Amino acid sequence: MKGRFLDAVLAAGHDHRSVALATELKSGHQLLLDGERTEGDLALDEAALAAMRDALRADRNRTFDSSAGRVFVEVFSPPRRCFVVGAVHIAQPLVQILSLADYQPIVIDPRQSFATEARFPGLELSTEWPDEALERLKPDHRSAVVTLTHDPKLDDPALAVALRSECFYIGALGSKRTHVARCGRLKEMGFTDAELARIHGPIGLSIGAVSPAPPCKQCPSAPTCGAYSATTPAPTSCASRACRRRGRRTRWSPFPRRSAPNSPTSSST
Repeated sequence: MKGRFLDAVLAAGHDHRSVALATELKSGHQLLLDGERTEGDLALDEAALAAMRDALRADRNRTFDSSAGRVFVEVFSPPRRCFVVGAVHIAQPLVQILSLADYQPIVIDPRQSFATEARFPGLELSTEWPDEALERLKPDHRSAVVTLTHDPKLDDPALAVALRSECFYIGALGSKRTHVARCGRLKEMGFTDAELARIHGPIGLSIGAVSPAPPCKQCPSAPTCGAYSATTPAPTSCASRACRRRGRRTRWSPFPRRSAPNSPTSSST
């Protein structure tokens, strides 16, 4: 890679942008695609540029034949971001799993006693109101938004911003009845049924768990499925074999059955 292209790739990563670099395999000539801007000594026609844009959008390297010769396109992307609205108990194991899945978790909660460095060490935290934080951070097509608070004052504004963005996954914690009420409130804000269908709710695995960590595995798996397959719907719930053998399905609650009064885990709001 030429020095000026390396500098451009590093700058794009710093600004959380994806770029694509096309290399003609015989001559070594290269072209960098950054948004609508191109730079380099490789001349590509519109069909080849469209193929580069497709690779950039899909976040996948690809090789194709063009009028200039055989071209390899390498995509350079920063980690996908997952905005976790609500620094509640479930968020603690969730952000760990997100990090392992190569996401950049960002925790948003205006309740400063919840969103603390002690509870979320080494993570980016925001104590802004969720809608203000999301408007500043600008979720894009490589972003997921998950709301966990059960509080309409926090979840609904965040979902409204997410629905107006290009984020590839939107999930909301809560029961089916809670989700119906949530969609009713968002309809009053002007969203259509088609737009509300983007919200995966309720999220969480129905595996009979009594602690937050096991069902958290589904939260990053669902958006990852959505990111890599536009035709396969992401899972919203399932039952473990043990539950099925017992002949029942147990919906997981994100909060412990018992918790100390006045602790962050004792309140869902």
